[in-house]
Amino acid sequence: MAKLNVNIGDLTLKNPVMTASGTFGYGIEFSDFIDLSRLGGIIVKGTTLHPREGNDYPRMAETASGMLNCVGLQNKGVDYFCENIYPEIKKIGTNMIVNVSGSTPEDYAACAARIAALPEIPAIELNISCPNVKNGGMAFGVTCEGAASVVKAVREVYPQTMIVKLSPNVTNIADIARAVEAEGADSVSLINTLMGMSIDIERRCSRLSIGTGGLSGPAVKPIALRMVWQVANAVNIPVVGLGGIMNATDALEFLMAGATAIEIGTANFIDPTVTVQVIEGMEAWLDRHGVSDVNDIIGTLRT
Repeated sequence: MAKLNVNIGDLTLKNPVMTASGTFGYGIEFSDFIDLSRLGGIIVKGTTLHPREGNDYPRMAETASGMLNCVGLQNKGVDYFCENIYPEIKKIGTNMIVNVSGSTPEDYAACAARIAALPEIPAIELNISCPNVKNGGMAFGVTCEGAASVVKAVREVYPQTMIVKLSPNVTNIADIARAVEAEGADSVSLINTLMGMSIDIERRCSRLSIGTGGLSGPAVKPIALRMVWQVANAVNIPVVGLGGIMNATDALEFLMAGATAIEIGTANFIDPTVTVQVIEGMEAWLDRHGVSDVNDIIGTLRT
């Protein structure tokens, strides 16, 4: 049986399969469907320094081979997470990783500092696709300077493994990846959702309350694969791949493109057992091809 464990910085995953933030709740919501301890890691929903109501409804719309969402990081804030959610999830037998979001570098840092005090949370994932309120609402992650400013602020207060989630809505994602690596990121994850829109022609309005939203699902997979491959060839830190992964074949493609681990998102809405199916399918493929260690296929794409 093939060895499946991989390393992201100082973080060891029992297998490369994690869940994407915002698609798996806090993990406990899926405990009736799968053994959560089988996963390499669970990245919980986005957490901010202060509570957020999120956007008005409707905030999800189905599209061809995907979905749009504009949930807006609805959560009760980091204090609520520490006091109420953390006690419920800290004994889950896998890596529990908190996705951290903010409106200023100071917000990110303050939130990350609170998470750093929780001994059973070994890592965070920084969502730098958030609007920078000090710079006219432009997302931090679309410029090297904006992305670097968040990572620098968080690195000063957060000593554990930091994964930085990159936006695909940029001209050159490899440049952004190099910028966050230079400021101390231990890993990058990509891609976050692509900006999109869906229109109701009878009402002549968007199907989403704020007009646009993030596109995810199988439709984005070719773009995600291309960006993972580009970034994996541009940085010296591990890459976590996500974007349209629906099965083990998809996951293996990301590993061959250079990802050390993967995250499964939209597929969880279709089948709550998909993560375990991907682990088992990956293991079966490795055994069938005589590969004894999953690390041996990472970055093996021939071009």
